[in-house]
Amino acid sequence: GSLERRRCLYLHTGRACCQMMEVLVAALILVCSSVSGSSAGGYTGLPALGGIYYYQYGGAYSGFSGADGERAQQLDQHFYLLKLPIARAAMAVGGCLLVFPCVLILVGVLRVPWHFPAWLLIECTLYIVIAVGTVPALYYFFHSLLSVYNSSVCKEREQLYQSKGYQGFWCSLHGAEIAAGLLGCVVATAYLLSAGLAVRDYGTVREQKQKPLQL
Repeated sequence: GSLERRRCLYLHTGRACCQMMEVLVAALILVCSSVSGSSAGGYTGLPALGGIYYYQYGGAYSGFSGADGERAQQLDQHFYLLKLPIARAAMAVGGCLLVFPCVLILVGVLRVPWHFPAWLLIECTLYIVIAVGTVPALYYFFHSLLSVYNSSVCKEREQLYQSKGYQGFWCSLHGAEIAAGLLGCVVATAYLLSAGLAVRDYGTVREQKQKPLQL
């Protein structure tokens, strides 16, 4: 009925469009952050294949044998464990950033701001707090990753793989990690924009609710 139509109208507002974009960006952050914690990576020995070693992405991995192979496995595992807490923290933040706008979309569809206009001010405050909090979170994210990449474990791992002619094991940020940081900046900007829209809508709701009293 008319109530359902009024609820669906919220999805066409600027605030709702901004919130849906926040959901998309947060989902991308979650995907990018999960790359670092998705697998131990690197060298994997498969004795069942007759002693032939395979790289996890496919293809013969015959550059290692004996002590070098065991050392490569140890370094990969240690490197993975160093990055795992950072990846999990980033995924947790991405998950929270994903849930938050979804809740606000539901609140808007249920027309809570119309019945309780002060909610928009609360929403604005939450947006600003999270946007500001994103700055130290990004600093911690990149600082922690660079600490891992500057560690002796990463340096030894890099040298070991390079000695066998394998590339792609450099001690530097990879594309998914850089993308996660850039998407974090996008989220912070979108949150500040949403905070401004919430203040604007607060004034609009107050004005519309006062109109019947003026008649």
